[in-house]
Formats: sequence, structure tokens, C-alpha cells
Amino acid sequence: MPKLTDIHKIAVIGSGPIVIGQAAEFDYAGSQACLSLKEEGYSVVLINSNPATIMTDDEIADKVYLEPLTLASVSAILAKERPDALLPTLGGQTGLNLAVALDDAGILDKYHIRLLGTGLATIKQAEDRESFKELMQKIGQPVPASKTVHAVQAALDFAEQIGYPVIVRPAYTLGGTGGGIAANLKELQKIMVRGLSMSPANECLIEKSIAGFKEIEYEVMRDNIGDKITVCNMENFDPVGIHTGDSIVFAPSQTLNDTEYQTLRQASLDIIDALDIKGGCNVQLAQDPNSANYYIIEVNPRVSRSSALASKATGYPIAKIAAKIAVGLNLSELRNPVTKTTYAAFEPALDYVVAKIPRFPFDKFNTAERKLGTQMKATGEVMGIGSTIEESLLKALQSMEIDPAAINELKPTSATPDLAAALHTPTDDRLLVIFAAIRAGYSIAKIQALTQIDRFFLDKLAHIVTLQQQLAADLNATYTTAKKFGFNDAMISTLTDQKLPGTAPVYKMVDTCAGEFASSTPYFYSTYFGSENESQPLGNSILVIGSGPIRIGQGVEFDYTTVHCVQAIQQAGYHAIIVNNNPETVSTDFSISDKLYFEPLTLESVLHIAELEQPLGVIVQFGGQTAINLTKGLATHGLKILGTSLHGIEQTEDRHQFETLLQQLAVKQPAGNTATSLPAAQKIAATIGYPVMVRPSFVLGGRAMAIVHDETELAHYLTNALHAAPDQPILIDHYVQGLECEVDILSDGHDVFIPGIMEHIEGAGIHSGDSIAVYPPQRLTAAQQAEIVTIATKIGQNVHCIGMMNIQFIVADQVYVIEVNPRASRTVPFMSKVTKLHLAKLATRLILGASFTELKLSPGLLTPPDLVAIKAPVFSFTKLPGISTALSPEMKSTGEAIGIAADYATALSKALTDSYHFYGSHSGQIVLLTPALAQDTAIQQALQQAHLTPQVLAATDTPTVAVDQVALVANTNEHQTAADPLNYFALSQNIPLFTAKDTLVAALLLAK
Repeated sequence: MPKLTDIHKIAVIGSGPIVIGQAAEFDYAGSQACLSLKEEGYSVVLINSNPATIMTDDEIADKVYLEPLTLASVSAILAKERPDALLPTLGGQTGLNLAVALDDAGILDKYHIRLLGTGLATIKQAEDRESFKELMQKIGQPVPASKTVHAVQAALDFAEQIGYPVIVRPAYTLGGTGGGIAANLKELQKIMVRGLSMSPANECLIEKSIAGFKEIEYEVMRDNIGDKITVCNMENFDPVGIHTGDSIVFAPSQTLNDTEYQTLRQASLDIIDALDIKGGCNVQLAQDPNSANYYIIEVNPRVSRSSALASKATGYPIAKIAAKIAVGLNLSELRNPVTKTTYAAFEPALDYVVAKIPRFPFDKFNTAERKLGTQMKATGEVMGIGSTIEESLLKALQSMEIDPAAINELKPTSATPDLAAALHTPTDDRLLVIFAAIRAGYSIAKIQALTQIDRFFLDKLAHIVTLQQQLAADLNATYTTAKKFGFNDAMISTLTDQKLPGTAPVYKMVDTCAGEFASSTPYFYSTYFGSENESQPLGNSILVIGSGPIRIGQGVEFDYTTVHCVQAIQQAGYHAIIVNNNPETVSTDFSISDKLYFEPLTLESVLHIAELEQPLGVIVQFGGQTAINLTKGLATHGLKILGTSLHGIEQTEDRHQFETLLQQLAVKQPAGNTATSLPAAQKIAATIGYPVMVRPSFVLGGRAMAIVHDETELAHYLTNALHAAPDQPILIDHYVQGLECEVDILSDGHDVFIPGIMEHIEGAGIHSGDSIAVYPPQRLTAAQQAEIVTIATKIGQNVHCIGMMNIQFIVADQVYVIEVNPRASRTVPFMSKVTKLHLAKLATRLILGASFTELKLSPGLLTPPDLVAIKAPVFSFTKLPGISTALSPEMKSTGEAIGIAADYATALSKALTDSYHFYGSHSGQIVLLTPALAQDTAIQQALQQAHLTPQVLAATDTPTVAVDQVALVANTNEHQTAADPLNYFALSQNIPLFTAKDTLVAALLLAK
């Protein structure tokens, strides 16, 4: 079938800011699909409010609207652009919900906009729980006993009828938002109140719990003429009851017999036929471990987190093919871009095992509720590829970047005195708890009874523990075997004091066809099985270190900078090689670089790749703190660090060297010193005076950073800081109150270019990643801006920065420097899109030796464009009960939104729309706030100007006011969590929650 010729312009809705449950996988899918549509000759209009991603890059679509993802905003863009068609299935739940809202509002009909790919009827049928259940019953597919309800009492009545436990699944939400498992009436009441308010349709499915069944996923594709394939099937290590995004997943499935595999595969294909899916689709099924019975759990009629994983696991570009199906092409017409000889209708085959492990934020938030359930909590994920389950699992574990002792010794990250309880109640530590239980003598049968994890997987974990024991007993006899099953040298060295042989792996190709057909894919993984090396050195190459799993403090912005770095390397005539392990991101698309190694970002792993490839040098500036932390080891082993030297990096990262540098330059910084013990810290704090800022060295996202006011607080916080960075000194600075601002600089080692100064709405003491950044600055005087430029230039020149770095300031009685990051920062994509300069590309060219003249850069500060751009943080508090919601030096946001306008107020209003879900004058008239805030003069004045009515409540009070009357809720109490009544009311009802005074004042002034 020929592609559609009656359409020319296609609008694509992105997924907006990254939140838990909807992350970089949609940046990956969306970017791939937009390029795929352009490849077919269509004009692409993209609407997305996330500045951090490659998807909103100016090269991805013909026109990019960095605008709020609301019905009003998107409708206005569609009215202006008049596209012929809309593709909504690449924007996650956000895109689907907007497509439904646009249709309901009559916008699609009004402008004669055709919906591409899977139709709205299908979307509604798959997303509406009752309709989906009816369809499954019609085609003879088993579903658990369930009922769709719109009221709490109806849920209680049905649960009474079928018996507890029951699962609550709100309609049209993502990442299990608002859902949960209820074991009794009281729990069901609480979940239902939240679930109904979180569902845009005010609808929940109450389902008989099948927790404990095997959870299986099939990633399937179907075209316009009904041809269909399964791209990949995946099996969750964790049974039903834990969200798939929080589960360890293996591809292909490991424990299904052939009958079960074929039955579930056929069920998935029958379902997408019945739904009339056109493109990619994810089907989740539950297999009874004790019988042939199975149930359908749910279907995602769009690309998803699992489709990103399936694409990287197989090499099959699901989003690219789905986009081409959406414009009329079919599987039998499309070439597989990996083999270039077979067609897309050819099902991928794997001759390796893939393991995915979710990355949780609990290393940052030790007060958070770590128990896992149906509501997702992971911020990112890693993937390991190996020849065996053990090898792929241990490689994924080595990629996690959590406590090194936990990984190397396979022990839980926190003390677990009661192993039986820890096994029964799943947490992020579950895998390591199982290892500990096996070592403690628990039988596999007992562990299976407590965890309901299939015995096959537990036997594999027992094999790993056996290898640990054999290594400790006889290194020489076991070393080769242990390497084959995934042990790296760091793990082995914890078990023996002997010198390790240090053998290198071979590299195998990911080719989608298990070696059955010739392939030119530059996509490799290491293994110690086999002797044939399928990867040959490229020559004239540069190695780029990626940033690993997405976590709070190190997000998709580093994927953006990595991709731009690679593009600049290729444009300069070199081969670019990426090492990374994140299956969600654009940088791990095999088509981005000249060669991709999907490997742990450990020193051992990177050195083995470098030994084979012999690159001209390594670039570490674009992989966040992950890459920076590898610099010393790489340089020590003789690799050339391109860009700022190791000495320059250490000048900014090492406290004493940095202090010396600033003294030499006569640049002020808050008084402070370093300590490695509590007594030393107490002495420093007494000398410089409280309050003090406490933070470890060499960490990201303000981990374990805090403002402390006295000795008692210091003792409490220092314990956390020493745990976060056990081998690093703790920085203790006098806390200076003032206006915080930052710059990214570009330098060739001599001249310094500053694209712009970003001013934060929130004062010093709130992490820059959680602050609202305004460009150009609105409150800084010309003299202050000039001083910032002078200081940034001095630092760049004296550190001999080559490439880019980020400098943070406090402007108070004078300008203080508080931090320098010798690398790209999270603000680079934001500033690139606002200034229309590809800053990471320019920095890479400087790293490769280009001059300012060649790049048409002039030293000093760029004249700002005639606009105001604002970057606002986005939080996922509903998914992380137990963490303090108050903004602080410890970063808590998971993503960001942008607002661009001709004036400050409009730009801020746009930014707050998708970040805080604050709609200004369109909201209610009542502001709920705590007593301390109600007494603040600035807030009182702002309330009066906005003509809003304050209602004062304690943080422990449950509001009784009608939801539609509330404009916002404000609670800055640092001891309050998402579960406390006032916060819970706001979060569960989708009411804006402000947890910093400066943000609150700024928002109130918009509501006039």
C-alpha cells in the first residue's frame, strides 16, 4: 500500500516534562518518529513543553512549539498551523489524553485534522476499563473479575462481593498513578479517593487481585492491512503486583514453556486485531504459575517504556516503523534498517539475554516509602546484554551507580536484620536481599514462598552466590567461569586478595536476527562466552562517555548533550563511539553514533573498549557526574582526556584546590572548609557561624546537601553526608542568603563566551535544579551582571577550560561563587533552545581544536534575544510518599517545563502551566496555606494584589473546601511529606502545591 499522498503537514504531540512513569522513552520514540516522517517527505510540527530533550531540538521537526500541553494551547497551535493530520501515540499518556480532549472539544473536526495511526475509538476502547473488558470477553480473552466504578461506595460494594485483595486501576493515567492494591476496606477507601481524582475520566477499575502470577509483556506491531508481528516478549522477574516500570525484566521470556509462549503470543496478536491497532502496542498478561490459566492485564495502544526497552533489546526501531505505518506503509514494504536486507515483517530473534533493572531515587531520599506496588517509583533504568541470565543481570547491576559496596558484594544497601520480612515486602533492594538470604542459608523453596518469584530465576541467583563462594575459595580455578557469568574485576577483588588475571571480553553484535542474515549494525555488547570478536576498531575515532541511568540530578539533558557531541564529532570528520547503558534514550539508538557499546559505565568496562578501539581521545564533558568521575581512572591508564584537563577538573571539584584558585583570582566565596568527621565539622561550623551549608564532594543533584542551624542538626545531617560519599571530604560553608544565578560558559582555553545569565526566582539554599530559572535576568543590575561575566571569564581562563562548564553564583552584598561544574549542566538544552545556539556542538568543536573565529563566537556575554524564557521544575511527589516536599538544597524534581514569551509574566505563566499545573487567573479564589506563610508580609501583599482569599490550615488539617474553589495550596514545612493531609489533598486532587516561599509569591502575582 502506498503512503498517504493527501496529507502534507503532520502535527505530533510530545509527552511534556519528565515525571516518574513517563520519561525519556518518549523522547527517544518521538525523536525517531519525527525523523521517520520527515524522511517520507512530510512537514512535521511538534508541540512539547520539555526543553531538556532531543525531541524538541530544531533539527527533529520542521517547526517546534515549546508551548504548554493544554487543550487551549494545543488548539491555538493547530488553528494557526492547520496540519492535515495529528499523530498522538508518541506522547505517552499526555499525548493520548490530549488527543481525546481535542476530539471531544470538536477541534479535530473543526480544522479537518485526521488522526493518524491507531484511531480514537481504539484508544478509548483500550484506555476505558469497562470497554476493554467487554472487548476481551467478546473475543474470548480471560480478564480478572472486575468492575468499573465512578464512586467510592461502588468500589467497596464490589470488593465485598469478590473478596479482598483487589487492585485499583484508574483510567487514563500513567505509571499506575493513583492506583494500588487494597487488602481491606480502609485501604480501598483511601486509594479510591486518590484514584478517582487522578483519573481524567473520574473512573477506576476494581479488579480481583492476581498478584503473584508471572507478568509477561509482548511488544507487538500491526500495519494497515492487518499484518502483525511480535517484536519482543519480556518476562518480569517480579510477579504481578509490582509495576512493570519497577520490575526487573528479562527479554526474551525465560520460564514459559512453548505452549504458554505461543498461547500468550497468539492472545496478544488477537487483541491488537480486535482493537484495530495501527503501529506499536504493548500487551501485558498474567500467567498462572501453577496452571495453564492466564489473564489479560492491560494494553497500551501507543509506544511505551516497554517499547523503548524492546527496541534496544532487539535493535528493531519500533517508533520509526510505527510512524511509517501511521502514514500508510506496511510491514512487508519496509526494510529492516538494521539488516537492510530483510523486511520489517520479519520477527526479531535474539541469541543473547537482556536484563533491565529500574533505577530508584531512594539513595537520595532515605525517608521515602521504599515498598513497591502498582504505582511506579523508579526514575530510570539500565539494561545489560549478555550470553546468559547471570551475565546480563550482573552487567545491569554494575550499571546502576548505587553504593559500590552493595554491587560488588551483592549486599542490600541498607541494614536488613529481618530477611524474611524484607523478602516478603518488596522494595528497591529486593534483588540484593535475595542474595543475602541465599548466603544466610535460606532455601530456594522458602525464598520462593516469600517472594513468589519463579524458582528458575532464584536458581540463577543461587548460582551467582555459589560463584562468589568458589572465587573466595580458589580464584584461579573459578576466575574464567565467573567472568563468563558476569562478574567484573571489582566484584571479584572484594572476594580475594590475589592479583587478578584481567582478561578482556569479546564483543558481539546486536543484529535483530540472531546472526541469520548479514547485518551492518554498529551496536555491540561484551561477553566472555565465545572467542570471536565481532567488533573491529574503527580508527580515527573519539570515545564519548554517556551518563547512564536517569535519576534525580542527572536526567535526559545529558542525553541531549551527548547526542549533540556525537553529531559535532562526525561533522568534524571523526568517528564517534558512544558507551552507555540506558535503554530509554536517544543516545543509545544505534543510528546516532558510528558505534554503540551497550555496557556498564565502569572503569574496567570503558578501558576494555578503549583497548580495542584505540581512540584518539575520550570526551567526558557531556555524561554528567558519571563521566567526570571516570576521568582520573581513564587518564591514569593513559587515555587522552579531550577538553578541560584532569588538572582543570580537579581544580573545580577538589575543595582546597578550588578555594586556592578563587583566592588567587580575588573572587569571593562563602567562608567554609572541609571535614571528614563530626568533631572537625563542629569546629568549622563554630568558626564560620551558623547557619551552614553541608554537602559532600563529587556527588550530583545536591545529594545529602542541607542547611543546618545548630550542632544537633549538624550531627544528624553529617551522618547522611558521610554515607553518601564515604571516601570524600564534606564541604561546610557559611550559608549566604541572596539571589542565586548561573552561567554556562564556552571556552577554547583562552577566550570565554557566555551565552547568558540565568537568574533564579528562589533564593540561595534551594537547589538550582529545583529553582525556576529566568533568562535574561530581571532583577540583577548591569553592574552585577558585569561582575558575573568578569568572574566567569577569569575562572574559565585560569582553569584552562576547553569546551564548557557551569558556574553558580549568589548575589548578596557582593557576588559570591558557590560552585563550578567542569562539564555540561542541566541548563545547556534550555539555553541552546532559547539562544538558538547549539551549545554542546560548539563546545565539542572547541574540544576538537576549533577557534572562536571559526565558530563565529565573540568573547563576553551574548546580547540576549528580545524575549523572556523560563525553565520551571516538575516534581513527582505523588509517586514518592515519605520524602519532604519542601524545596531545599537537595534536588527533588524529575523534569522541567519551559515558558517563552515577550514578557516575564506570560513566560512564567506558561512555565507554571506544565510544571506546577498552575493556571493563574483561571483557578479558584481560595489559597490554602500554613500559619507561618499566612503571617509573611510579602505573601500577604501578593494575596491582596491578586484578590485571592487565604484560608489558614495546619499541615495536618484535611481541607473541607470544594476543590474547584482552590487556586493553590502552599506548605513550606520541611518536615511535611506527600502523605500529610494538606499536601495529600493538593496532590491527589491535582491542585498546584507550592513548597517554597519565593515560588509562591511569584505565582500569586500572576493570579491578578
